[in-house]
Amino acid sequence: MGKVIAVAQQKGGAGKTMLAAQFAVALAGDGRVALLDIDPQGSLTVWGKLREGAAKAAHEVKVESVSGWRLASELEKLKAAYDYVLIDTPPVIDSDARRAIRAADLVLIPMNPAPPDLWAAEGTLKLAAEEKRKTALVFNRAPAASRLRKRLEAEIAARGLNLLPVALANRAGYANAFADGLGVTEAGSATQAAGELRAATEALKDLLT
Repeated sequence: MGKVIAVAQQKGGAGKTMLAAQFAVALAGDGRVALLDIDPQGSLTVWGKLREGAAKAAHEVKVESVSGWRLASELEKLKAAYDYVLIDTPPVIDSDARRAIRAADLVLIPMNPAPPDLWAAEGTLKLAAEEKRKTALVFNRAPAASRLRKRLEAEIAARGLNLLPVALANRAGYANAFADGLGVTEAGSATQAAGELRAATEALKDLLT
């Protein structure tokens, strides 16, 4: 059965949808990958349509959209057919988000390295704890180094929360690749963005073992 990763964050602007797509492409080099879009905004579904015509798309990534009572049964089908299933959840804790978190092997919570993002993650962390699901925070759009980032790292460690050891920097390459229906590992495999994304993906896989 495939591993399920729910990408969840209540605060807008954390890069939830973009990260789901980027990790999906990186994981597709290591197995069969499906993306499930349950966010009403549907941005991941649009990315999937762009990907259908992208000449540089090196790996097959299935993108589906579903919600409501069909979510549980669709997830079971995808888990049986794919090695990894990533779910782009809505930016609110609703019944669909709860179903996704309940089904997840890992709940990945992207956040900018700023206190409001950590505060916004509390609802997701609480729900994951209620469902006894493993969680991991990941810094996105992160500066190379800052006093505030180190303070947040210390707070996260003190609370015993998982933080992906690789942060994703604020690089235009991510947005540019997403706009073309690609992952950064396809758009420019030798770039800094691709290198850090591959390293973050390895760290993500370690949490799934």
